[in-house]
Amino acid sequence: QVQVVESGGGLVQPGGSLRLSCTASGSRRSINAINWYRQASGKQRELVATITAGGSTNYADSVKGRFTMSRDDAENTVFLQMNNLKPEDTAVYFCFVQTLVVGRFYEYWGQGTQVTVSS
Repeated sequence: QVQVVESGGGLVQPGGSLRLSCTASGSRRSINAINWYRQASGKQRELVATITAGGSTNYADSVKGRFTMSRDDAENTVFLQMNNLKPEDTAVYFCFVQTLVVGRFYEYWGQGTQVTVSS
């Protein structure tokens, strides 16, 4: 079992920055990938960024150049640094952890953290 806890959301003005954190309990070695998703009001959940076990990252076109995902293996924590935020980045951001155990994938979601970009 893995527990996923996000933090770091809040209210920020356009052009500002926030850093989200996602901490996953449990065995670090079983984690295959960690993703950040977001869901704006009335819209479908969308993939924002991914980091693999090997450290490779990928980003949605809408956030490339503005968002950066990184990790602290010692703390089982990943971060999403969000710069130059825009009103359209307003959403609930969710951390998703995929583990691989004995050939099977398992999925775990955090509870989400609200990010609001507004003047």
